[in-house]
Amino acid sequence: MRTLPPLALAAALAATLLLTACDDDKTTDGDAKNADRTNGSACAIGAMGVQVGAGAAPAAGDTGNVTVTLTNNGARCTLKGFPAVDLVAADRTASVPADQAAQAAEARPLSLTKGATASFTITYVRGEAGGAQSLPVRKASFGLPGADTTQDVTWSYGEVALKGEAGEPDATVSAFQTAGD
Repeated sequence: MRTLPPLALAAALAATLLLTACDDDKTTDGDAKNADRTNGSACAIGAMGVQVGAGAAPAAGDTGNVTVTLTNNGARCTLKGFPAVDLVAADRTASVPADQAAQAAEARPLSLTKGATASFTITYVRGEAGGAQSLPVRKASFGLPGADTTQDVTWSYGEVALKGEAGEPDATVSAFQTAGD
């Protein structure tokens, strides 16, 4: 009987491990490792119930949070990335950037079955009423990734502070997060 030299044996073992670790991306009934992969098409606004809750900033310079909770009323769908959020005033619309920390961590796709909920949060600094560095927001308009339509919600949380030379809103939007139970 022939024995393999140790180096050849190690190479054969490594090749065997590599081949067994390959993933052909197919799912079988008993395939637990693929059970949590996201399926479904992009979620659409028209198939979502929308609720808004806020921890409004009480005074200029304070930070507030507006949480938008989405309930999937349709077929299984997927939310990938960040919502697109615009703050709309009478004479100006300003886009809200994604939270940098959440962007660095890369938002995970969320798969929502019928009745499942997800949320995102707009964090903002309240501006001085009538101030030159404030945006008198009347509504927030948001869109879901991969969708062309938007949803408007009334903004009753005070003016939003502006920052920088371009007068960008002092606000950020979080990634989608699983909400509810």
